Amino acid sequence: MRQRQEARPQPAALAAEDLGEIFHALSNPARLAIMRWLRDPGSFPPQDRPAEEVGVCLKHIQARAGVSQSTASQYMSVLQRAGLVTSTRIGQWTHYKRNDALLGRLGEQLASEL
Repeated sequence: MRQRQEARPQPAALAAEDLGEIFHALSNPARLAIMRWLRDPGSFPPQDRPAEEVGVCLKHIQARAGVSQSTASQYMSVLQRAGLVTSTRIGQWTHYKRNDALLGRLGEQLASEL
């Protein structure tokens, strides 16, 4: 006898406004590169707490991007407002991680709607 699989609840679709903010954030080549870099947090220099757990420190993102601290902060602010990254404050530094749950929803929605 086959077991019946229960349907998993489908996450709510991202609203058009959310998609617009996401695509705006990803339209900048530097912000897009940052999102790619954050796929592999271990590729950044070592930090006090593992980047895989707490995220990558802004100073490492800034160094890799070759931009000022304020420019790096602005890039990360746009990505965070779009929901693409989450942040954790540790002391004076902010650490960033990709929001893989949102990226998964985005991918599924694009695949089903476009």
